[in-house]
Amino acid sequence: MTWPLPVTLTGTHATLAPLEQNHSADLAEASAEGDLWKAWYTTVPHPDAIAEEIDRRLKLKENGSMLPWAVLTPDGKAVGMTTYMNIDPIHKRVEIGSTWYRKAVQRTHLNTECKRMLLAHAFEELDCIAVEFRTHFMNRQSRTAIERLGAKLDGVLRSHQRTANGALRDTAVYSILPHEWPAVRAGLDFKLAEQR
Repeated sequence: MTWPLPVTLTGTHATLAPLEQNHSADLAEASAEGDLWKAWYTTVPHPDAIAEEIDRRLKLKENGSMLPWAVLTPDGKAVGMTTYMNIDPIHKRVEIGSTWYRKAVQRTHLNTECKRMLLAHAFEELDCIAVEFRTHFMNRQSRTAIERLGAKLDGVLRSHQRTANGALRDTAVYSILPHEWPAVRAGLDFKLAEQR
């Protein structure tokens, strides 16, 4: 049986809906806002490549290594993507990653709530032994956001992979463990209350 199964996660500010091709138009518009695909330290698909990226993620879902979502605002508009990836069903580990949001919703309560929902599902429903986050060592914005969640730096994988332009990427690896989740959850709930 596939683990984890697709699910819709709904909050006050966002809904995580299983990714489908019908999200393409909204996501192309989201990628175009602020020319997100031009950032060298992260991978956001070009607006013209959104349908191809959705297909790629859905193929990874079919082989059991990824569970992708579209990030929707309360009005149902898709403003980004996120996933459980590098899924290990034997040891019950997932990585939250391949996440991006349109510029207008970055650094808002939407990201905080999405991470809250993904972490709660991983620890409270899926009984994960760890949830990982990985990012380019040079992506300060992403690293700061991961650290603000309460994740701990496990280490840096040097020359871990090549970026789209062929440069070598050092990858910072973070994780949250089950015994840390109550404190992380409390911190996220506090941030969400502050942002209301």
